[in-house]
Amino acid sequence: MIRMTADEAPHILVVDDDERLRRLLRKYLTDHGYLVSTAADAAEARAQMAALAFDLLVLDVMMPGENGLDLTKALRADGAAVPILMLTAMGETEDRINGLANGADDYLAKPFEPRELLLRIASILRRTAPAPAPAAEAAAGDVPPVLRFGAFQYDRTREDLSHDGVRIHLTGAEAALLRALADHPFEVLGREDLAAMTGTSGAGRNVDVQVTRLRKKLEDDPRLPRYLQTVRGKGYMLRPD
Repeated sequence: MIRMTADEAPHILVVDDDERLRRLLRKYLTDHGYLVSTAADAAEARAQMAALAFDLLVLDVMMPGENGLDLTKALRADGAAVPILMLTAMGETEDRINGLANGADDYLAKPFEPRELLLRIASILRRTAPAPAPAAEAAAGDVPPVLRFGAFQYDRTREDLSHDGVRIHLTGAEAALLRALADHPFEVLGREDLAAMTGTSGAGRNVDVQVTRLRKKLEDDPRLPRYLQTVRGKGYMLRPD
């Protein structure tokens, strides 16, 4: 099994009310090169998703409170495109159809063979990977001083973001992140690289938080980012008009 670096590792969120299974899956998937976070229920999963960008959810169906089917349906209704692999003790055909009909990308019945889980995860990530980024439209050192994103524009010289001429306030961390991305438009920058370029503490995880916050100021719909894109398994890319 090829081990991926931290910058390249897809970030998986495992959501299951079984603490032992969460612990085992976290170790198993981490040992096979993935970055893994866990949540005990839908509420905790929502909180983590509000702060971090995930490449895949491994989601248990039978959870107390909001179950996995309801969470999947709600996420899809909100426009979330994150791939979802459902885990459940229910293996009947109708249950699988119900899970897929609610927006899951795949369905694996418990108990399962860990190697099959790995293969299904790899398959989902391949199917949902974005198209290769286009060739950079501006060579290093030849980036225009002003980048535009629809009604937004960013003045690289003044480090100033505005919308229809109205200046948008950026925190120091947001400004540093946008500056780093704007200096390399159409280039994929890994989480660890961005952390080093911006002096972000906590490395990659805190970069995810700042990306989420910056999207709220830069995107018309932060849930469906057009300009500040996640390149699955690689990092982030800024795509101005």
